[in-house]
Amino acid sequence: MTHLISDPFVQTGVLAVVGAIITRILLRRYPAWRLLFQLVLFVALTVLLHHYDIVPYEVAPRDTPIFERIFLATAKIIWWINAAWLLTGSARVFLIFERRPREGQLIQDLVVGIVYLGAALSVVAYVFDAPVGTLIATSGVFAIILGLALQSTLADVFSGIARNFSKPYEVGDWIVLSDGTEGRVVETNWRATHLLNASNDLVVLPNSNLAKAQLTNLSSPNRNHGVKLRVRLRPTMAPSGISEIMRTVLSSSNSIMMTPAPTVEIKSLDAQAIEFELSFRVRDFAAAATARHEVYDLIYRHSRAAGLVLAQPKEAVTITAAQPQAAAAPRTTALRLVDVVPLFASLTEEEKDALAATMTRRTYAKGDPGRAGRQAQLAVRHPHRRADRLAQGRRQRDRAQPAVARRLFRRGRTVHRRR
Repeated sequence: MTHLISDPFVQTGVLAVVGAIITRILLRRYPAWRLLFQLVLFVALTVLLHHYDIVPYEVAPRDTPIFERIFLATAKIIWWINAAWLLTGSARVFLIFERRPREGQLIQDLVVGIVYLGAALSVVAYVFDAPVGTLIATSGVFAIILGLALQSTLADVFSGIARNFSKPYEVGDWIVLSDGTEGRVVETNWRATHLLNASNDLVVLPNSNLAKAQLTNLSSPNRNHGVKLRVRLRPTMAPSGISEIMRTVLSSSNSIMMTPAPTVEIKSLDAQAIEFELSFRVRDFAAAATARHEVYDLIYRHSRAAGLVLAQPKEAVTITAAQPQAAAAPRTTALRLVDVVPLFASLTEEEKDALAATMTRRTYAKGDPGRAGRQAQLAVRHPHRRADRLAQGRRQRDRAQPAVARRLFRRGRTVHRRR
């Protein structure tokens, strides 16, 4: 029993089996602890082989007995396999500790592949005593044939490797290509990059095409995204006054960022229109559409309240020889308020004028108990009485029309009889 325990073949086999069970089964879900045990196992295995004068990176003498040659070959193979496991485990733990994203799997697979290829060539050279140089030279012909057959695939693979080193984008970024393709990156692998566009469709782009395309990353260097809108208004008031209204529009929005402060810039001025450019930022590119819609709605509402009129686009402006029409009289504040209240939308212009004539402006100071619900509003004095008088006038008019017709008919009959 003692002789069996002291046998180097038994010791090497037991050490290899125990190490494989612990590292590949028991510690499979614990990469850090598995790496530590692999290191201890590799050191123990190296010490054991050195104790029996076994050098894994040297070829055994040719006069070695067949049984001993088999044992030496098995021991060397076990040592090289454990060395490969130690190196690959180190790469995986290093990538986890660095908190690399999921696309780091590409570099990880590349490192693991190189390690296993080196271990396999070492086994061929130092265990089977095969000429590795001749084998590599012979396989070069097959590599050329295989490379020509897989030219496009290899181009995608090497483009993916270059992309992982340069890091132009990561999973979760929104990118736009020069051909108009855009979307959020959901996955990257050896072959392609997967984008999810605004229509919730999956777009697969080969890495070789991405390496040649001009790319804009809208999520870098941070998630904030700038938005610019242009609006054309008729020059019915001074540009400074309209600019102040546009600033009020931006400050009233709940979807844009106030730091950095949004800006309003006058881009052009002519007889037909004043063109403004509104610039602001949103927290993420996905919120740009919502913010754009809200700002457009606020522009329309504030423009109507201030008596501003949207101008036609430059392409729609035509020069005619007709005489210019007289400019319409500006509407008063009371009329503009009546126009924007949906309750009065069914009234005619005469009724709106009559209603506006009965309105009074009242201003309340800050802290006034009666300010709540009434600040800066136009109070209407007895609008129901005015509506009752208008309705009564219509009824009297309707009753008067048949009476006048009957009187005219009777007067015509009397004149005919006298004749």
